[in-house]
Amino acid sequence: MTIQRPTGSPPRVEGASVSPPPGLPAGLPAGLPAGLPDPAQLARLATEFFSALPGGAAAPGVSAGSGAVGGVASALPAAAPILASASNPAPAGSPLAGPGGSGTGVPGLAVPQGKAAGANLLPSAPTHVLALGNRAPALVPHAAAQNGLPDNAVAIAPALEPRAGGAALGVAPFYFLDAPGHGWQRPEQPIALPASGIAAPASFGLPGEDELRELLSIHRFAPLDDQHGLPRGGEPYFVEGTRAQDATPGLAASTPAARPPFDVNAIRRDFPILQERVNGKQLIWFDNAATTHKPQSVIDRLAYFYAHENSNIHRAAHTLAGRATDAYEAARAKVQRFIGASSPDEIVFVRGTTEAINLIAKTWGVQNVGAGDEIVVSHLEHHANIVPWQQLAAQTGATLRVIPVDDSGQVLLDEYRKLLNDRTKIVSVTQVSNALGTVVPVREIVELAHRAGAKALVDGAQSVSHMRVDVQALDADFFVFSGHKIFGPTGIGVVYGKRAVLDDMPPWQGGGNMIADVTFERTVFQPPPNRFEAGTGNIADAVGLGAALDYVERVGIENIARYEHDLLEYATHALAPVPGVRLVGTARDKASVLSFVLQGYATEEVGRALSQEGIAVRSGHHCAQPILRRFGLEATVRPSLAFYNTCDEVDAMVSVVRQLAARRT
Repeated sequence: MTIQRPTGSPPRVEGASVSPPPGLPAGLPAGLPAGLPDPAQLARLATEFFSALPGGAAAPGVSAGSGAVGGVASALPAAAPILASASNPAPAGSPLAGPGGSGTGVPGLAVPQGKAAGANLLPSAPTHVLALGNRAPALVPHAAAQNGLPDNAVAIAPALEPRAGGAALGVAPFYFLDAPGHGWQRPEQPIALPASGIAAPASFGLPGEDELRELLSIHRFAPLDDQHGLPRGGEPYFVEGTRAQDATPGLAASTPAARPPFDVNAIRRDFPILQERVNGKQLIWFDNAATTHKPQSVIDRLAYFYAHENSNIHRAAHTLAGRATDAYEAARAKVQRFIGASSPDEIVFVRGTTEAINLIAKTWGVQNVGAGDEIVVSHLEHHANIVPWQQLAAQTGATLRVIPVDDSGQVLLDEYRKLLNDRTKIVSVTQVSNALGTVVPVREIVELAHRAGAKALVDGAQSVSHMRVDVQALDADFFVFSGHKIFGPTGIGVVYGKRAVLDDMPPWQGGGNMIADVTFERTVFQPPPNRFEAGTGNIADAVGLGAALDYVERVGIENIARYEHDLLEYATHALAPVPGVRLVGTARDKASVLSFVLQGYATEEVGRALSQEGIAVRSGHHCAQPILRRFGLEATVRPSLAFYNTCDEVDAMVSVVRQLAARRT
């Protein structure tokens, strides 16, 4: 066989008839000597195919049976639409094929001269750039294909490269000869459109969100061979919360499927203080367990209230009083929906979690706890959930009993069961530890308390911003939290109480707004919640809290929980290997809190070094001295995360801790 290349024309092949090698499919020319097919015969087949385009005859000047291939390019359309339809017969492997069929692959660009079908006979011949990736094995000089043929024979006809079956390179079943005038094409793929109207990535063969998440530096669970001995995640704590929420009527609109993808950079743009600079560095706020920052929507809502609605409530007939009252009561209804209460009348506004627990201890507690009775708390509690009960015990002669924790910082349910008896009146526990981040199994604790005939209070100050809360699913008698821990203003908090329990409770403070009628002989009190809201309340900040809950609902509390859980996993496994670091609190279920000490340093030294780099963390006892002393400590460094924090910020913090560690080792 000889190959001639006349000047100014495409390559032309002349050769003798040959017989097919054993195992080649029927239909190839017979009599190939030395195991080679007849290039002219193969080129003729390709020419017949391309000359039989739908709706047209053979190209001018080209005979269907001719072995020459010159002039074929002029018979082809300049650029075919990029659609997988019968009008695009060229298979995906052809140099003339775009992403969906015939054409160059670039709309409006004609097939270049010298790149006609069947003309690229040698590995060195010009080949369309879009086909190079798929043709790479045949373009290597002296390469051998799977069928043993040399690469120049394998590559002579563009449509012979297998794309839809066939194991032998270059001699696959002739899918392009499926029917006269019709090239091979993939069946039409319907594009799945979700309710949002955005096409699913899988419809275009693209990776979806779950696949992309696997490529991120955040990984949900620790590796199987975790050298640091950290507990691996099982089913995350927020999955249980999602199931409970999904089963609650009226909350289905808040499911993750109804939310847009989580974008931390978009979230960060909503918080103006994150652009603040501290010591010349951009602020990194890792003190979220102490207080959270406020989105612009909350700031704007507060400004609007004072500019357009400012008035006292419930006491006047003028327009601004009506606006202020409407805004205040609308905020109460938003809280009710956010935590799944059955009625706005079960929501009492207070200054914060501390005041909320004091209200319950000094009203329900004084009325229902007496000498010999028992109050149960856990070893994890904030001082605000210890001191009011100590005061009540001292006042009434009751006993305070404590649920112990294991070495990971999780409560011991078996030991808790042993504490319960018929003298137990109330069990008051945190849902998330502010010092360790432990997520406490409050559903089981509440159920066991009720079996013993006791009431149950859940402190949600550290949980409400990190997971879905459904007070009816928890069946708690009381649930309390603070607005400033969930991106709202300071000075506003919430008591949820079951309506029947609130109805039986006496008022805590006396004054205006909580009375129905007053004489010098007697006073008739308002029903809940007004009974517990004496005096002028924090109206503007209640409205601001409602705006914060609106913001959280727009983002999606489940989206927040998943992102923060992944970020905490990332931070834990970045900080744990630092020499001299001791993590305090390693329960399997944790929410957005890291506590640690660094060998050779006081916690205040670590806090100051981080602050010099613009990184805000809490160092000290975190108003939770009993649990730190359980681990032999008086103080820890406590970075605490929120959904506007990033892996880059975590890396910046870990870098400072590494530098400190290197100085003392």
